[in-house]
Amino acid sequence: MDIALIIGVVLGMAFMFGSIAYALFVEGSAGSFANFASLPSFGIVFGGMLASVMVAFPMYHVAALGKAIGAVLKPADEKMGPLVDEACDVAESARKGPADLERAVGSIKNFFFKDGVQMVVDGLSLEEVTEILETRIEYREKREKVQTDMLKAMGDLSPAWGMVGTLIGLVLMLAGFGGEGGADNLGGGMAAALITTLYGAVFANLFFLPMAQKMGNKTTQTSMSSNLLVEAARLIHMKKHPLIVREKLNSFIPPAEWKRE
Repeated sequence: MDIALIIGVVLGMAFMFGSIAYALFVEGSAGSFANFASLPSFGIVFGGMLASVMVAFPMYHVAALGKAIGAVLKPADEKMGPLVDEACDVAESARKGPADLERAVGSIKNFFFKDGVQMVVDGLSLEEVTEILETRIEYREKREKVQTDMLKAMGDLSPAWGMVGTLIGLVLMLAGFGGEGGADNLGGGMAAALITTLYGAVFANLFFLPMAQKMGNKTTQTSMSSNLLVEAARLIHMKKHPLIVREKLNSFIPPAEWKRE
């Protein structure tokens, strides 16, 4: 679970409800927490947003929405220093001979790197190994971009459906304005009409747009790690000395993670 995401959502909700409580109980504002709860407003915003996403994206992408949200919740491994260490260990085995390199494949933890080294063991050329691994990175980025775009669309559509709900509420409120006691109910009716706009803004700015940004950041981080491993597989294919492998791969990581042997 991504702890930063959880802390951010909890802080956002805490500050929002805390501010409402302060206004109600300390400053003595009229109303109660019940004024902010509306099942029809929630249905208009969430249901309308989901319907729009289904119109905009193929069904198999919408069906995988839970997977996309799960990917956001999963913590990203931002440390690339261990990848360099693993690559240097494999490079040391490669210098000893093909048999040692083949045995080292089974101990590789990263599946992307494991496939790359296996290609070296299988005798693929340097160009073939590079092309295959870079193609995998390219199409993984495209798949993840669809998930990012879907989350961003949900963030863009939520406020729009909040406005739709507000307009519906205003129509209903004004339709009864001419009746008995209509003027007395104007304030309450306006408040109820604005709840959907509030829901849309909260969905967009606390959940879906930040989640889309986090998904994009994770894609960038994963691609950086993958490009490091592509270069590692290339260096192993060229049978470079582990010291050279480490120095070259250190270019991909922050100086704080550098190791020198």
